[in-house]
Amino acid sequence: MARTTRVAVVGGGLGGLTAALALIARGFDVTVYEQAHELGEIGAGVQLAPNAMKVLMALGLEKQVLSAAFEPDAHVVRNWKTGSITATTQMKGVYHQQFNAGYYTFHRADLHAVLVKALPTERVRLSSKCTGVRNVGDKAVLDFTDGTQVETDVVIGADGIHSVIRQSLFGDQPPRFTGVVCWRGLVPTSSLPPDLVSKDMTAWFGPHSTIVTYYVRGGEMVNWAAFFEQDWRQESWRIEGDKGEVLETYKDWHPAINQLVSKTERLYKWALFDREPLPQWTEGRITLLGDSAHPMLPYLAQGACMAVEDGYALALALERHPDNVTLALKEYEAERRPRTARVQLNSRARARINQLESPLSRWKRDIGYAIKKFINPAKHTYGVEWIYGHDVTENKGPERTSGLAGSR
Repeated sequence: MARTTRVAVVGGGLGGLTAALALIARGFDVTVYEQAHELGEIGAGVQLAPNAMKVLMALGLEKQVLSAAFEPDAHVVRNWKTGSITATTQMKGVYHQQFNAGYYTFHRADLHAVLVKALPTERVRLSSKCTGVRNVGDKAVLDFTDGTQVETDVVIGADGIHSVIRQSLFGDQPPRFTGVVCWRGLVPTSSLPPDLVSKDMTAWFGPHSTIVTYYVRGGEMVNWAAFFEQDWRQESWRIEGDKGEVLETYKDWHPAINQLVSKTERLYKWALFDREPLPQWTEGRITLLGDSAHPMLPYLAQGACMAVEDGYALALALERHPDNVTLALKEYEAERRPRTARVQLNSRARARINQLESPLSRWKRDIGYAIKKFINPAKHTYGVEWIYGHDVTENKGPERTSGLAGSR
């Protein structure tokens, strides 16, 4: 009887856990190695568009994730100064028909907890900080800070923008500072005046800045994120921001923005980094996933979505070629790299479009939106149907059969 293929997933974030769950469902021997002492996420919002929701549905987790979700009515673009609506794309009641899945917003910790609960505890190794990985013959070997080594058949680097796995494969490649910082906060809905924040996923466009607001935890809280062009380069998500600095920065913006920030008890600030699309993700039995391979700016809200797609696509590729994992990883990379690179570059371009400085340029952009909406009212303001309509779970490949590979 053939031995079960062993897979080591380095990193217990959304992408790594998605890969682990999809692989376990297909009969692989999976272990997740997480450097933290417990599996958890910090308090921040995250959006899952239909392309990512299809993956969670395929994993059988739709009911669980929806219990922690909020479904926005629409995607709305507002003017930074007047608050007037520049463009609207209806989502609720439409996307299920258009894309066979909805668009939902979450507190990241709630979504992460659903994936953690679905993962058998014996599959996780906490306090396991990987220091390097290498291909050795027909195996891959992981090194850890405590001096231990682990031999496995496949390694998935899901360890973020500062990935040790990527560095082991391709050397030190520092991320690119984008010239943008982010402040982020959460506010209980009960502390806000009624209707201060609409039930939409709202993007406020202004000079040098975009502010995004949406509900999480079923509407119990409002998540806001303010992206502003500034030369400040500390990347940690755990640095507390100065509310006074935010209020001063946005003092000329619509009063609703200042009121929302004023009601925020604790907020955080970090610098935004990304990378150029990598020409290669895979070497032998080792590959990358999510931010390890393609960190991107948040202007299309697709960082988590792409990681979730990666995880499922990788499981399908290994299922197709269980006896030739190097071929499977090459196939996975060939499938995913063009799509994620396109999303990366579009996210970067969206930052420039949102944050135009010139009033004339902003006027031309907004007129363009109005014309497009007149021609095709149902089309998304950003033209991202090519992202939302993608279904990675349908990529069955030439050798895929029905059912899960756990029965192979």
